[in-house]
Amino acid sequence: MKTLILYFTTDGQTKKIAKRLVDSITHEVELISLKDQAVDFAEKIANADQIVIGASIRYGHFNPLVYQFVEQYHATLNRKKTAFYGVNLTARKANRNTPETNTYIRKFLAKIKWQPTLVEVFAGALFYPRYNLFDRVMIRFIMKITKGETDTSKEYEYTDWQRVAQFGKLLNNS
Repeated sequence: MKTLILYFTTDGQTKKIAKRLVDSITHEVELISLKDQAVDFAEKIANADQIVIGASIRYGHFNPLVYQFVEQYHATLNRKKTAFYGVNLTARKANRNTPETNTYIRKFLAKIKWQPTLVEVFAGALFYPRYNLFDRVMIRFIMKITKGETDTSKEYEYTDWQRVAQFGKLLNNS
């Protein structure tokens, strides 16, 4: 059994989650960034028994590269065991932390031709000190509106690592 984990990360949290998934899978696994243009994705997907794709939300949207990738490979993805996990700050709220209750995940799945076998959503992280001025101001504004953390001198990690481990176990057993 071979699992291919592909990810698109903006600030690194989606990659951190992907690495944690790699650690929980006991069979052969390969981790690749969707940004890596040197990779022959068609060959990698063809040689994998299971494919996991993780992507993060920024300003309410997944990166267009994620949509392009899914559009290009949806037929192959639909013939294999697959999983998708989305990472966003909305998932920090108890009433928005499942695929069924998370607006971003529901909209993504409704818009694409791929139907993942497993779907999960994880809360991301706020890295205020690492953001450029524009992002820091905009993200703080969004967090203020949504009653989140606004102290820009701190970093906040909302990811529930126990849920990530549970998702990893599901990937191990598929």
